[in-house]
Formats: sequence, C-alpha cells, structure tokens
Amino acid sequence: MSAYLINHLRIPGDVPNDQLRSYLQQVEGIVTSYGGKWLANGEGTAVEGVWPGRVVLLEFPDLAAIDRWAASPEYQRVVSLRLENAISDVVVVDGLPAA
Repeated sequence: MSAYLINHLRIPGDVPNDQLRSYLQQVEGIVTSYGGKWLANGEGTAVEGVWPGRVVLLEFPDLAAIDRWAASPEYQRVVSLRLENAISDVVVVDGLPAA
C-alpha cells in the first residue's frame, strides 16, 4: 500500500537561499532512488484557515520505503540544509487499500 509524505514548507522571505537551493537540487534524486515520486510541489490555496507557504507531496511504495529514505546516508547528508534554512512540518500517512 502506498504511503505519503506531506511537507508544509515555509521559506523565509519566499526566496530560497543558496543552501536551500542546494538541498532542493539534491533531494529530488534521493527521493526517486528510494522509490518516491513527486506528486505536488507548490503554493496551495487556503479553502479554510490560513496556509502560508508551500505544500510538497511525495508518494512512496510503503511506510518502510519512507523510513529507508529518511534514514539513508544520502538524505542525512543534505537534510540539515532544509532544517537550517526553512520551516517545515512533515507528516507521513498510509494510503487507502485498493478498492
């Protein structure tokens, strides 16, 4: 069953600095090498409440794949670039079983 990673990403000043640009360039390949797919990446439109920033939605084959990606040496080498240069709230959820 697919699993999803949702990142509510806020970039100070709305313009990524060099370190965050470096993270963004590197993380895409790391995600795909662990079976992940980018489903959405952009500013959302708030339907209820306030939602500043961007939404990043990734799909992985399962929760174990997300765990492998998050713990991987490749990702661990770059994650500090995001943590130190953006504000993120990240959750993972299981998808629904096929009908």
